[in-house]
Amino acid sequence: MIAQETLTPEEMEEIDHEIALVPVRRAAAIEALKIVQQHRGWISDDSLHAIAGYLEMSPEELDSVATFYNLVFRKPVGRNVILLCDSISCYVMGYEKIYGQLRERLGISFGQTTSDGRFTLLPNACLGTCDHAPALMINNELFRDVTANDLDEILDRYH
Repeated sequence: MIAQETLTPEEMEEIDHEIALVPVRRAAAIEALKIVQQHRGWISDDSLHAIAGYLEMSPEELDSVATFYNLVFRKPVGRNVILLCDSISCYVMGYEKIYGQLRERLGISFGQTTSDGRFTLLPNACLGTCDHAPALMINNELFRDVTANDLDEILDRYH
């Protein structure tokens, strides 16, 4: 029998804080997923089962929450996650050139991770900065009015 992952005491403490803010345990599902992902980098099947058990919900219910939100990663990602906005505003303002430059510089396409585990590249429907398109986000840092010439400097900030 394979040992199933459990939540760490630190993860449980952080999740308990979120549970205290909502009327029922399951209402903390998104926050619990984010907490575990922050500690582990992504949500494995075993992690999902551990969180579901802790929140007193089925793994299937929690998986439906996890797969609905595009910022909950259900497979391993790189140390730095690049979200490239592909909304109509960003598309019109130069998205294709930015995407092409990222593919060339990193050697990956959407949904892939660089061989050194440094970057994962993902599309994002909107980063909420249409008046400053094109835009991308790396981890929690937003870059607006991005040009292909900006990319080397931006990427060099991340190790």
